[in-house]
Amino acid sequence: MSWQSYVDSSLVGTGCVTKGALFGHDGNVWATSAGFSVSKDEASKIVAAFSNPSTIQINGFQVNKVTFRCLRADDRSIYGRQGATGVVCCKTNQALIIAFYDENIQPGQCTNVTEKLADYLREQNY
Repeated sequence: MSWQSYVDSSLVGTGCVTKGALFGHDGNVWATSAGFSVSKDEASKIVAAFSNPSTIQINGFQVNKVTFRCLRADDRSIYGRQGATGVVCCKTNQALIIAFYDENIQPGQCTNVTEKLADYLREQNY
């Protein structure tokens, strides 16, 4: 399966994620939803926050030029919220998954789908 298939089918195709993207730990994009423009700098800062979350816990973090308030940050997952929308970011062995949900999706649905894909990629050593 191509990386784009993971975004299209395993994230957005579930109906529980509005837009999604996959990045390498170096911040380079592997696949993304149309119109979801997460910059390399934004992705790199999120990857760095998995090992040192203090900055995003205080100042929040940006995805697609929108600042999200950090709800949770540990070495595997970072959750952010902005009004009725939010993001779930998961780090695997080689990848960063960023999943965005809008006001029509329950946060828990997006979290469940994103965490399951992250677990699968970890099992596959990605």
